[in-house]
Amino acid sequence: MKIVHIIVGLHIGGAELMLFRLCESFSSDSVDQHSVISLTDLGAVGEMLRARGVPVETIGMRGAWDLFRAFIKLTRYLRLNRPNVVQTWMYHSDLLGGLAAWWVGIKNVIWGIRTTDVSKGGSQSTIVVRKLCAWLSGTIPSVIVCAADASRKAHIAVGYSPRKMVVVPNGFDLGKLVATLYDRENIRSAHGIGPDDFVVGSLGRFNKVKDHSSFVKAAGLVARQFSNVKFLLVGRDVDRSNLALMAEIAVTGYADRFILLGERKDVPACFKAMDLFCLHSFTEGFPNVLGEAMSMALPCITTDAGDAAFLLGGNGIVVPVQNPQALAEALVKVVAATDSERSLMGLGGYTRIVENFTMKFAEHRFKELYDQLYFKKDPL
Repeated sequence: MKIVHIIVGLHIGGAELMLFRLCESFSSDSVDQHSVISLTDLGAVGEMLRARGVPVETIGMRGAWDLFRAFIKLTRYLRLNRPNVVQTWMYHSDLLGGLAAWWVGIKNVIWGIRTTDVSKGGSQSTIVVRKLCAWLSGTIPSVIVCAADASRKAHIAVGYSPRKMVVVPNGFDLGKLVATLYDRENIRSAHGIGPDDFVVGSLGRFNKVKDHSSFVKAAGLVARQFSNVKFLLVGRDVDRSNLALMAEIAVTGYADRFILLGERKDVPACFKAMDLFCLHSFTEGFPNVLGEAMSMALPCITTDAGDAAFLLGGNGIVVPVQNPQALAEALVKVVAATDSERSLMGLGGYTRIVENFTMKFAEHRFKELYDQLYFKKDPL
């Protein structure tokens, strides 16, 4: 069976990394052939896919004005390769990829939804695309896969076909999410973090929906109470050249406590350098980064965004979104806890991942969907 995945781009991001993990998981022992089409350019994840032997094509779309040319190239590729299943990732790919598959007569189409509320932080064009997808959802896709139940409910509310929707949570490869004490000490010593310092970590690209502002405000409140607490921020555009972020950090009065690493490829090592992980978004689908932190047995605090609380499963602290005071109080509680209490919290999160959210589970569920479509069974 040939499965073609269509995604807007392949730079580092939650959906892109989940696509990579899925293709990598199938590549080892599957008779199915997976390939990927990026509507724009190759990106870091595209290079990773090619290095694993997964074919990646790029369309080179440069903007909305380039839609017609991209559509023609996409239909030409699909007509030439005739995949058995087309799987699209997120709104723009759902729309363009779904229409291209329909145009060339491919009926086995899986759409992918990974957000909860695009109206929070999404562009007007994205909101328009979502409306078009909702209108076409009863016709174009055979199945609509949501990464989170919160996403499923939110999209039914805006007009998506409920009978097409299934939930397949992200999966985590525990064999890849490992790091050593040497990795920990290497990062900490390189950035002036002492052996007695307590590191609160944040990992995610700089974007309105990630709400770094609330995290920085909460961190400032925590810094007043604990002289040994430092804050390690990792993610695209989360660096000292980000003037808006640096201005907010300066307001706390504790700028020297903030360490900004920007985008990194050694994510497990960055997690290992932390003593506590904090997810501070105000909207999410199924948050990869929280699951990754749990997979490394880090104690975790999260805002109640998307399926974050469901993923954490009571093995940490959940606070309201966009509430720096509540977030600060939760951080203080965990910082003030004993090592044993934090270890138990981290172990609980790790166990929840092992028992419910491994990559093998996600691979099995997607394989079921592919087979059901290919052999013309009801996938729902």
